[in-house]
Amino acid sequence: MTTVTIKRALLSVSDKSGLVELGKALSARGVELLSTGGTARALRDAGLSVKDVSEHTGFPEMMDGRVKTLHPTIHGGLLAVRDNPEHAAAMAEHDIGAIDLVVVNLYPFEATVAKGAERDEVIENIDIGGPSMVRSAAKNHGYVTILTDAADYAAFLTELNETDGATTLEFRRKMAAKAYAATAAYDAAISQWFASVDQGEHFPPVLASAFTRVTTLRYGENPHQDAALYVARNPAVTGLPQATQVQGKELSYNNYNDANAALELIGEFAGAKPTVVIVKHANPCGVASADTLLDAWKAALECDSVSAFGGIVATNVPLDGPTANAICEIFTEVVVAPGADDAAKAAFERKKNLRLLLVDSLPDADRKGLVTVPIAGGLLVQDRDSGKVTRDDLKVVTKRAPTEQELADALFAWTVAKHVKSNAIVYAKDGITAGIGAGQMNRRDSSRIAAAKAKEAAETFGWAEPRTTESAVASDAFFPFADGLMAAVEAGATCVIQPGGSMRDNDVIKAADEAGLAMVFTGMRHFRH
Repeated sequence: MTTVTIKRALLSVSDKSGLVELGKALSARGVELLSTGGTARALRDAGLSVKDVSEHTGFPEMMDGRVKTLHPTIHGGLLAVRDNPEHAAAMAEHDIGAIDLVVVNLYPFEATVAKGAERDEVIENIDIGGPSMVRSAAKNHGYVTILTDAADYAAFLTELNETDGATTLEFRRKMAAKAYAATAAYDAAISQWFASVDQGEHFPPVLASAFTRVTTLRYGENPHQDAALYVARNPAVTGLPQATQVQGKELSYNNYNDANAALELIGEFAGAKPTVVIVKHANPCGVASADTLLDAWKAALECDSVSAFGGIVATNVPLDGPTANAICEIFTEVVVAPGADDAAKAAFERKKNLRLLLVDSLPDADRKGLVTVPIAGGLLVQDRDSGKVTRDDLKVVTKRAPTEQELADALFAWTVAKHVKSNAIVYAKDGITAGIGAGQMNRRDSSRIAAAKAKEAAETFGWAEPRTTESAVASDAFFPFADGLMAAVEAGATCVIQPGGSMRDNDVIKAADEAGLAMVFTGMRHFRH
């Protein structure tokens, strides 16, 4: 059947948005309205004639309303195949009237959990009758229209106007698909609550999750790949999808990926002195903290001004005019910040394609959560890397202990190294990254690349010596051999921070002592693949 005229509708909604307007439009077309509880009251208060479901079924509501729509008269009216003779005969025999439209949205389970309700209240907000009606109506979409989202009421009424009070099969199929997605997401939220909150399962036997599409993107990492942006239904933390885009082109897949890397790193410096992060291809290429944001920008840029071209910039404090003007001096794809003054916004307006994103707050670097990586035939799931070390966690393993300045630089480098692809080497001095080596197959090459970048920066800006001189160097994992350490010595580093744990730790410590280095072990590594 292609078009179905709406003659009888069943409405039962928790979210009453647009309900009265919809009810009036249906009533004006002579549609019989069936309803329950608060939905029926809202419609009657608006002056509409409504028939209670209990009157329609001939069976009273009971058990505090738990049993009201779970009845053959309801589900028979929803599931009957209208042009099937046996179904038609059963409807006639049992006086089951067809229901052509179901308007249902479900008990606010997620909102109840979010407000911190007690277990009994959470359980009471698990909808049973609603999902049952939704699934019945959606399954029989050849004859029944299902609406689960108030945002679809306008499109539905347009459909009625264009088809003289009926709906098309195309519209019903679209609404059925949306309905099953709604019940799947609802059940996923319930299963997650039972597993994590009620049962304390860290990795449940079945990992159910639901995400809502925000937008489709121009393409993925490459033009031949399609892409889209999704968000969790109730995100535990806000980020780029919730940011305000003040100006600029639409963000691409790579923009989101790189900007998220910048945002996650700058979150490590929430509440600290003004800090700037520059990211390219999801790796930081410059990080600096200073007394002013402009000074932090200049120092971060000097770390690797070549890679910064076409990069992503994130700050931990609101943008000001002088810093914005300086950023505009090079090609920048995206700038992310927790605010911007009028002078900064005016400066960026000169760069029409630059995307300026303002976030309400920086992500909590210490937050817990799970991260997933799809693999062929499965999904890898692990805890988010929220590990941190403090001065008290460090173990001095060399004859010489680090100075206070070396220790501060070591912890700064260690914080940045956590966000650099393995193998990661980060040199830092005075709260500024001096050189970053990322993603190499061995630690020695990462050390050499980072040192080479520092040397290039010194030549570019006319410094007497690279910033790696008397710097601290961080390694995301242990040095398996002394060669990586020696590369750091050659670059001028005087302090090393690394996890330790190698079979050859004693050899590496001996080499550090011979070079006069101070070295501390963290006992924690930060692989980032």
